[in-house]
Amino acid sequence: MKLIFATNNRHKADELKHALPPHFSVMTLADAGIDIDIPEPHDTLQANAAEKARTIYELTGTNCFSEDTGLEVAALNNEPGVHSARYAGPGRSSDANMQLLLERLEGKDRQARFRTVICLIVNGEEHFFEGICTGRIAAEPEGGSGFGYDPVFIPDGAEHSFATMTTEEKNRFSHRRKAADMLVTFLNQSFK
Repeated sequence: MKLIFATNNRHKADELKHALPPHFSVMTLADAGIDIDIPEPHDTLQANAAEKARTIYELTGTNCFSEDTGLEVAALNNEPGVHSARYAGPGRSSDANMQLLLERLEGKDRQARFRTVICLIVNGEEHFFEGICTGRIAAEPEGGSGFGYDPVFIPDGAEHSFATMTTEEKNRFSHRRKAADMLVTFLNQSFK
């Protein structure tokens, strides 16, 4: 089965391509020759994920999926949430986002969670899958791999940030991997 993953984010694409079995062919927007930046105007991850998937499905008629992920920090009323990528402004700077987060968390509880919602559209029908990883925000960035907030997020059960982990280590905890595993289970059961 061919699926378009409605993203321009190479890191997210790589993580999800590794989660899907080889009999599912996954293309990014670039792979499919689609050069658009789909807005994320909604105030929930589910609505943003659906917006992206619907846009691509309407454009191509091809089965597709999308995801939206947010870092939710309890002490900040679940900020940055749906605004995670642009927390410090429209420039999408991971460093600026992390710096702002650390400043706002000064002296506060550091419990947090990553949450991913995947929207799959197959034959015009929508299906949603959610993955959550609980953890805490480190006092300062650590590690050089990963992307986004990975250098400051330490998942429960680990001693170090996502940015210090190999892909295999990260996948033991990953919110995106949990949602992707549910997606794979659904696809395997529905389209053998």
